[in-house]
Formats: sequence, C-alpha cells, structure tokens
Amino acid sequence: MVTYKLVMPEHLNQYGVLFGGNMLKWVDETAWMAVSLDYAGARFVTIAMDRVEFRKGVTGGSVLRFEVVRLRVGRTSVTYRVEVFRNELQRQGEASVFTTDITFVRVDEAGEKCEIAQEPVTAPDL
Repeated sequence: MVTYKLVMPEHLNQYGVLFGGNMLKWVDETAWMAVSLDYAGARFVTIAMDRVEFRKGVTGGSVLRFEVVRLRVGRTSVTYRVEVFRNELQRQGEASVFTTDITFVRVDEAGEKCEIAQEPVTAPDL
C-alpha cells in the first residue's frame, strides 16, 4: 500500500521540523489501514513498533510517501514494514527518512487475542 501526507505548519516542532510524534502517529495509522484492508472485518491493535530512528529531518511543505509491505503472518499477529520517503517540492528527488516494522495482533470484541483465520487479500493502492 502507498499513501501520502502533506507536512503542514501545525505538524512542526519548535525548530521548524516535523515533530517525531506526528511521524509515529502517521506510521501507525498507515500500517493499521493496510492490515484492515488486508483482513477486512477483523479487529487489529498495535502491539509493537521496532526501531524508531529518524534519519533525516522533514520541513513544512514536504510531501511524505508511506510504503507499507506485509512481512510476516503468525497465528495471531501480522507484521508490516513501513518506509517513509520525503519529497521537498523545492528540490528534485526523494530521500528515505524513516523505516520501521510494526506488529498488530488480532483481537475479538472483548479485546482478547484471537487467531487470524482468513487469508489476506491484496490491498488496493491508495
């Protein structure tokens, strides 16, 4: 799955670059959308996010591209890799700014872990 986000002034920290908490929120949202599209009707919650390392700053007006790829499917959990690319519209080209693996667990209506019984579908590109 691929999706985009425009970095606006309200997303910036006191130094004029993207606040890391916004990046983490967008990564979690984007990966959750992917798992929800792959397993329609199932409930998933985030249980882990691997290494959190911001490799490059992101300034206001940048367009972020989020690429989400399913890595592993277990009995009750599924892991996706999210890579984020920065495109500063004043410059040519993209730069990779953040990558992490994020794991979701399937839960029932009571919030208890349950098996992933269905095969994933191919999520449409957004």
